[in-house]
Amino acid sequence: MKTGLLHLAASPFEAAVQVLALPDGHPARRLHGHSFLARARVAPGSEGSVLAERLAAAVGPLDYRLLNDVIASPTDENIVRWIAAALAPLAPESVGVQSTRDTGVDLDAAGRAHLWRRFRFEAAHRLPRVPAGHPCGRMHGHGFEVILHVDQDLGARDIGMDYEALAALWAPLQAQLHHRCLNDVPGLENPTSEMLARWVWEMLAPRLPELSWVSVHETATAGCHYDGSVWRIWKESRFESAVCVPPSPGLAACLHGHSYVCRLHLAAALDEVLGWTIDFGDVRAAFTPVHAALDHHRLDGSTVAEPTPASLLEWMREACAVHLPALERIDLYDTPSTGAMLWWGERGPALPGLMP
Repeated sequence: MKTGLLHLAASPFEAAVQVLALPDGHPARRLHGHSFLARARVAPGSEGSVLAERLAAAVGPLDYRLLNDVIASPTDENIVRWIAAALAPLAPESVGVQSTRDTGVDLDAAGRAHLWRRFRFEAAHRLPRVPAGHPCGRMHGHGFEVILHVDQDLGARDIGMDYEALAALWAPLQAQLHHRCLNDVPGLENPTSEMLARWVWEMLAPRLPELSWVSVHETATAGCHYDGSVWRIWKESRFESAVCVPPSPGLAACLHGHSYVCRLHLAAALDEVLGWTIDFGDVRAAFTPVHAALDHHRLDGSTVAEPTPASLLEWMREACAVHLPALERIDLYDTPSTGAMLWWGERGPALPGLMP
């Protein structure tokens, strides 16, 4: 079984931009600005705050600049390729840039760019096949979010897939889903996250051959990814813990704490009757003892000898092994801009990941 550890970091920058390669009348042709967020995932070697410092240094030349003065055609894809080139000595597994909360591009280790755009709709649903008494059997609702990821390298256009083109393709689906009861939508009679992801894929894939993933966020802490054949679900949890950094040259030991964010990623076969792979509630219940051992505790000495994100991830993987056998990846953030990811299995950490 393959396994790997990646360190994660993010760094914001403010910049103005004008994308003149777009057609006349496109809003992004006008001079405008963004609060960008750059992200990187690298193998061990530039851990935690060191990676964050290297990433901040890489994007420094872009901060409070007109990007056209630095990058000839500053589309999000070209911006992320520029950042990746600046980080080349670290051999990043992936680099991403998020230009707004709802748009961005991720560049994988093979140099393929995956553009993504997020859409939101408000809808009711119930799951008709769950056991009696299950809360999802009751009619309820969510502010659903769907993220479409497209592989730029498959596009035939000079500038690749555009966010506005994605919005146009999504519009007919938005009309069917927004302010609706999903159970009444043909094909969504059992509207689990997995079924919704597959429905979106089947509706768009014939018209969008570049489609690489569909992500459905049912709540702020749970969702599903689908690539046309494999489903992966994720469940997020948070815990508040104290840690003590061991002494190092010139620095004394320091007791402090973090608000950790943890994301569990699981892959399993679809249950064709229930319409899901794994019940989010079952994931939460199985993780509860692990959460209890971490939340409002001092982690060093009792939980792990050295409370680094890497050591905590190894401990969490072992603690979850029996009750969450479908678990194949854990993301752990000790701050909003730094963290680590542990993955195992044959598929690897294929999906781009947004920051918590």
